[in-house]
Amino acid sequence: MATIDLVERNIRALIEVRRKYDEKRTLQQRAADFITAFFGSMWSIYLHVGLLLLCAAVKLGLVDLAMIASVEAIFLTTFVLISQNRAAALADRRNDLDLQISLLAEHEVTQLIAMVESISERLGVEVPLDTEDLKRDVRPEMVLEQMEEMDPR
Repeated sequence: MATIDLVERNIRALIEVRRKYDEKRTLQQRAADFITAFFGSMWSIYLHVGLLLLCAAVKLGLVDLAMIASVEAIFLTTFVLISQNRAAALADRRNDLDLQISLLAEHEVTQLIAMVESISERLGVEVPLDTEDLKRDVRPEMVLEQMEEMDPR
């Protein structure tokens, strides 16, 4: 299998695993993800600015220090959430890259095992262990499914 085909297959398998994982989320998990995504976005900032202006209009400019501190805390929290969301997305990309590199390395080792076995046969050297399992590529979706069965969390 060509390396590009292998990478494509692995990426498709990982996307499918993520899709299945997303489908298994409970209503509470979906709600928490939605709330976190919203409050970690610029739309949350716009909403809070609007609320601040509304409060200021209601109080006719009599904004007290407690309200200013509360709004400041809201803004700081929102910016932290935005930053965390970006960091999490970057970490996911890095994890995907690490996994792809590991899968490619595993594929190359698998190919090397087959090559060494072929050379050994040609030279008449006996290989002391069963290499049939070692000559098969690991299918990440099967590994992830087995992990899910053993630890469904």
